[in-house]
Amino acid sequence: MERHLTPLDRLIGSLDVALRIAGGEAPAASRPNPAEGAPLASLEADEREHVAGLMRINHTGEICAQALYAGQAATARTEEVREEMAHAAAEEIDHLAWCQARLDELDSHPSVFNPLWYAGSFALGAAAGLAGDGWSLGFLKETERQVEAHLADQVDRLPATDRRSRAIISQMKEDEAKHAQMAEDSGAFDLPEPVKGAMRLAAGFMKAVAYRL
Repeated sequence: MERHLTPLDRLIGSLDVALRIAGGEAPAASRPNPAEGAPLASLEADEREHVAGLMRINHTGEICAQALYAGQAATARTEEVREEMAHAAAEEIDHLAWCQARLDELDSHPSVFNPLWYAGSFALGAAAGLAGDGWSLGFLKETERQVEAHLADQVDRLPATDRRSRAIISQMKEDEAKHAQMAEDSGAFDLPEPVKGAMRLAAGFMKAVAYRL
């Protein structure tokens, strides 16, 4: 007999995922790493540090994405929206795994503040879900649009020889655009400009910290 999950069941499940991911458990990707087959470039020390900072930002971004989707799924009003959040989260798990793998190759590490990033993002996601599915989808759409623009900027800031990072970031950018379109097609509301601006400010703070720590 199929068991229907209650909001409390979904919240507990989300918190379990939170503890494992924020605690540093390495996720398994369901798709091949886009960097496979790309040459491992020889980077100067400053280039390696710069690329590691960029990939640490992306890794933290994916930690936040998992938290946002988990919070939104836990408070979504309809099963359709919960399924869309789960599908997007599964692809974001791939991103998380790919960023972790690249950080390992660079002998670097994720942000030490990832548990805090996760907690704050989960709360934002849950609040968006409680506001209603249209607003929750609107928050998802705007988040993905901003991430897509951020990744496009990162491609321009990579060393020309770093084809492995470029392959990962390019695939992530493609996926984020798809998630934003999914949210729009599902009835996402357009967020007020002050909310969009606040999201950009918060993201800018996170990126500045995660690049170094």
